[in-house]
Amino acid sequence: MDWKLELVAIPVSDVDRAKAFYVDRVGFVADHDHAVSEEVRFVQLTPRGSACSITIGKGVTDAEPGSVQGMQMVVADIEAAHAELAERGVDVSDVQDFPWGSFVFFADPDGNEWAVQQIQPRGQGGDGE
Repeated sequence: MDWKLELVAIPVSDVDRAKAFYVDRVGFVADHDHAVSEEVRFVQLTPRGSACSITIGKGVTDAEPGSVQGMQMVVADIEAAHAELAERGVDVSDVQDFPWGSFVFFADPDGNEWAVQQIQPRGQGGDGE
């Protein structure tokens, strides 16, 4: 049986600001935006090409806004990813190279932290040699 990660909640303080950041700046696709009630608003956003989405909203998590660290996406070309994020106005780090891959880092307006990784081909670094 396959177990597929589908949805990860990201706590934010301002849903509209966060949605604009993830869609307009980072380039996520806005899948759903439903106000279920006065207490619940469900917004689902998906990185292009990803099978897993994030949800932001009102009443979707009790976690503190900005408390998520270590969210990670993988790309085929870290230089192109860096250029796209920078062109879209994201405050993105320089490319950082490690034996296990090349990375850029950014945070959303609440401080939730993201890494973008270009994985090294097998046999080119890391412990798998």
